[in-house]
Amino acid sequence: MKQYYVYILCSKRNGTLYTGFTSNLIKRVYEHKNKISDGFTKAYDVCNLVWYELHQTAESAITREKQIKKWERKWKLELIEERNPAWNDL
Repeated sequence: MKQYYVYILCSKRNGTLYTGFTSNLIKRVYEHKNKISDGFTKAYDVCNLVWYELHQTAESAITREKQIKKWERKWKLELIEERNPAWNDL
């Protein structure tokens, strides 16, 4: 069964945040870290994986990604610090 991920990247602790969705987390983070695609994460050097969540369907992952993108920044910071208080690059 295929798995899907919602993830948050940051530029540094409490820095710029990016929320995304993928079916291959390792590959996607590699692409962000190596600046393979032009876009927001390349422009703002956002490449540290600080939070992720596993989903069984693409639909549930996409719904969650959209939900998190609408959140206030404070809520996103709390979500990260709940499971990764040191902001380690996962």
